[in-house]
Amino acid sequence: MQLSYFDWIIIVLFLGISLTIGLYFRKRGGKSLADYFLTGRNLPWYIAGISMVATTFAADTPLAVTELVAQGGVSGNWVWWNMLIGGMLTTFFFAKYWRKAEVLTELEFIELRYGGKPASFLRGFKSVYLGVFMNCIIIAWVNLAMISILQVFFDVPSEYLIWIVAGIMAVTVVYSALSGLWGVAVTDAVQFVIAMAASIILAVIVLNVDEIGGIAGLKSKLPSSSFNFFPSIGDAGITGTLTISIGAFLAFAGFQWWASWYPGAEPGGGGYVAQRMMSCKNEKHSVFATLFFQIAHYCLRPWPWIIVGLAALVLYPELGETEKRLGYVMAMNDYLPAGLRGLMLTAFLAAYMSTISTQLNWGSSYLVNDLYKRFLKPENKFLNVAKANKHYVGAGRLFTVLLMIIALFVTTLIETISGVWLFIIECGAGLGLVLILRWYWWRINAYSEIVATIVPFAAYAFSNFYLVKVMPESFVLHRGPFFFTVGITTVSWIVATYLTKPERIEVLSKFYEKVQPDGAWKMFRIEKSKSSNQIFKLILCWLSGVVMTYSMLFATGKIIFGEYTAAFYWIIAALISLFALLKILPTTKILKG
Repeated sequence: MQLSYFDWIIIVLFLGISLTIGLYFRKRGGKSLADYFLTGRNLPWYIAGISMVATTFAADTPLAVTELVAQGGVSGNWVWWNMLIGGMLTTFFFAKYWRKAEVLTELEFIELRYGGKPASFLRGFKSVYLGVFMNCIIIAWVNLAMISILQVFFDVPSEYLIWIVAGIMAVTVVYSALSGLWGVAVTDAVQFVIAMAASIILAVIVLNVDEIGGIAGLKSKLPSSSFNFFPSIGDAGITGTLTISIGAFLAFAGFQWWASWYPGAEPGGGGYVAQRMMSCKNEKHSVFATLFFQIAHYCLRPWPWIIVGLAALVLYPELGETEKRLGYVMAMNDYLPAGLRGLMLTAFLAAYMSTISTQLNWGSSYLVNDLYKRFLKPENKFLNVAKANKHYVGAGRLFTVLLMIIALFVTTLIETISGVWLFIIECGAGLGLVLILRWYWWRINAYSEIVATIVPFAAYAFSNFYLVKVMPESFVLHRGPFFFTVGITTVSWIVATYLTKPERIEVLSKFYEKVQPDGAWKMFRIEKSKSSNQIFKLILCWLSGVVMTYSMLFATGKIIFGEYTAAFYWIIAALISLFALLKILPTTKILKG
């Protein structure tokens, strides 16, 4: 791709804006760890919500959606659309609790909920497991996607592209390390606007090229099944067709959203989503930020990518299965004029940098707060608080740089993005239920979570290196390894829970007094509140939110495809569910305080 001077000016201006924001928020982010990693708990809901959406809009996301559309049409997106169910659960059942816990990181919560050596072990282990191992794998797959994009843009040998990516990461490290989460979140908002605007412009241009001829032309050139919003259920393979197996359907709709740990969609909230919730001004802002995230993530973002993905099937029929995702970048190369090419490349840079900056800030928060400060150099070793804060913020900046270096090395070891996705989903299969129940059931203890974290690795290895060889082909086709891991993990942590002692009463009492969760905490309640009624109302809010968001998603798609009667019915469904949500939500406790 040939970039004009105007294209380069747009790119340089964007990088300059990102660095300027980092410099502007440098003093605000450097006051303390709470300011550096949580904006001093002063983030408004709309900035927190946009930051969540921007982080999940990575460089690989449009390419991944293009590949899903190539494999299964519009309905192929249920691979990630199913996660709305768990995301909306986080909104109504956990967002307020995360803010109310007043912990600095998700891992600090472990020693609020559990006690003793098992809790400290779990916190220390997860600081390395999530902060370094999983975090660097996630950064590496985003790097791999960016390398694929740059290769199409500039036709440069891949061995040189890693150095270009390293340079972009260095710019990202500068503003994220200087300003902490304030700079990251505000930059996310700017980057999201640029990325979405460019995505919409590309979709409009590609849709109206002569080879496509608008929506009517697109629909005439592709099978009608490509535009189905729901997959058909049958015995065909998971990919390459609009038909998915019964096992895959059950995994997506019934299990994956609550059973698996996955970045950005952790059951019960977690990772950078928990970080944004804990950064909000108060509990109400936390709930609104998470609700905005779910709606924007599933309703605002996907359709421009889906349109380009469908158009790419017509424009580039010669692409092989492993090359389908590049149709998105090739459309940019072939149909965008000068200036807009630079804007589109800037959009990918924005998407990439928003994800990388969050991952680096989030990962370093674990290493500083839950490893270095907790075990290596605790606060009592300093003469005063100001000196301790300065030291820990400096350590956070250093860990940010170290994570960048490790992630670049891991990038050179990864070959496929899809393989990383599968690994992460299956190595966290079965953990999700513990992450949910630890808020609502007093009997969950540190051993429950330790077992649920470690067992999936053994189950994954056994099922993928042994069972897949001895079991029939249908075992893999019906997501057998996933169900095996979920089953083994669930049985293991339940057994571990009942074979070990409950947490000490003083630990549980302190947690309950701080968070005041609903659920099975009857023995700790001073006031006999109607917990079951609250949970029932929250379930109604959750279901209303899920129906509303899916209805908005489908209504938007039907309007784009010119199917106005179907769109009208989806709009009615969205309005009814919105009305139900607005009636029920004020009667709950989650917006109080």
